[in-house]
Amino acid sequence: MAYGLLNGKRGIISGALNEQSIAWKIALKAKEEGATFTLTNAPIAMRMGAIRELAEQTNAEIIPADATSSDDLDNLFTKSQEVLGGKVDFVLHSIGMSPNIRKGRAYTDLNYDWLKQTLDISAVSFHKMLQSAYKLDAISEWGSVVALTYMAAQRTFPFYTDMADAKALLESIARSFGYRYGQHRKVRINTVSQSPTPTTAGSGIGGFDRFFEFAEKTAPLGNATADQCADYCITLFSDMTRMVTMQNLFHDGGFSMTGISEEVMDLINKQP
Repeated sequence: MAYGLLNGKRGIISGALNEQSIAWKIALKAKEEGATFTLTNAPIAMRMGAIRELAEQTNAEIIPADATSSDDLDNLFTKSQEVLGGKVDFVLHSIGMSPNIRKGRAYTDLNYDWLKQTLDISAVSFHKMLQSAYKLDAISEWGSVVALTYMAAQRTFPFYTDMADAKALLESIARSFGYRYGQHRKVRINTVSQSPTPTTAGSGIGGFDRFFEFAEKTAPLGNATADQCADYCITLFSDMTRMVTMQNLFHDGGFSMTGISEEVMDLINKQP
């Protein structure tokens, strides 16, 4: 059921790779709620994914952009305003990649050049995106920016390695830029810490299936799905949450506030 929460709003959605992507689900929900938007991804991700199919479904124009390039991001915001007919009201940052994780490097044996890439792609890109928007005055007053994160930014998960550092930086950027952008243009900036979700990015993390099962058995409501995350992000883009900013918002079925569940204790008790 649609509620018209984004009627008349314009946005930019990054990171939609395929139907599993949270960004893909958000794009579909945003369209359903009345928004118009542009889609963006890195050229290499566009070749790998199915973003053109999503563009057809949502009647959205694709503007390729390397999120580590300030020039590309300036072009993204400039062209999006031209295509959409004005300043944007919401932006989604759903970008992350770790060469160290892809190559199976342990946290105690990181390749530092790859670590720099992880930080640049997964976190510094968020600052670059916000800085481009700020300098170009591309986001309307009371606009909303949301970035997707994971609680490994705050707690240790063995196989998340340097992505945990990147997500910690991402969350810090949301607070630091959120203060400044809020004062400047009333733009709100938040991160959503989502449950482990079976996406292309998530499946590349070693031990993901065990992460997922443990969280499912621990969270009193179970894991939040990609569709449910999309619903939540839509509320953050809407005017219903206009006084929420600089927050890391857990969307994880209660996992983040649960020490241990009876179900997990029962599993431990069954161990020989």
